[in-house]
Amino acid sequence: MALWGNNDNLNSAGTVVLNYSTGVVTGTGTTFGAAGAGHTEARVGDIIRFGIRDGKTSNGFTTYFGDAVIVSIASGTSLTIGSTANLTGGAIGPIGTSFTISQCPKSTVLNSAYSQVDSDSDKFVYGVAQGGSETSNGGQYETGVGWVGIQTYMDNEGNLRVKKEILVAMSGISTGNVPAFPDDK
Repeated sequence: MALWGNNDNLNSAGTVVLNYSTGVVTGTGTTFGAAGAGHTEARVGDIIRFGIRDGKTSNGFTTYFGDAVIVSIASGTSLTIGSTANLTGGAIGPIGTSFTISQCPKSTVLNSAYSQVDSDSDKFVYGVAQGGSETSNGGQYETGVGWVGIQTYMDNEGNLRVKKEILVAMSGISTGNVPAFPDDK
């Protein structure tokens, strides 16, 4: 199991419910751990991102709950995460929550800099391919290719500030992630 991979767009079909006390994630319409050509399904060591990043519900609240590392897969509809420390604590379920699977660096999951808990700024790790890097060229979100931590916030004069840190510089990264970079920070 590697510390990171080159995919930010693994199959994320279905919805999930999380039992916070046991760390068990139960899916509906999911195919966790399914064998196939290449690495296209969730596997042990991948990151599960609960909710949709930058998604809003009808009452205006975010539907993104944070990230966790998958530590075991019992079946195509059941997996266990290693920790809930980087999650908001909000209910993930009971009617099912959308999710995405990523191979972003595992160190970011327990790094409080990327936690969704008590945050007064927006922080997220993006998989940035060559196309995303070229699109952001010359703009506020300009960055290199690889796994990039982005933090945005408003300064004391109301100006948007963007901090970027390339966590893993690499070529050949495969994106298609939600949200897309740099369009939907």
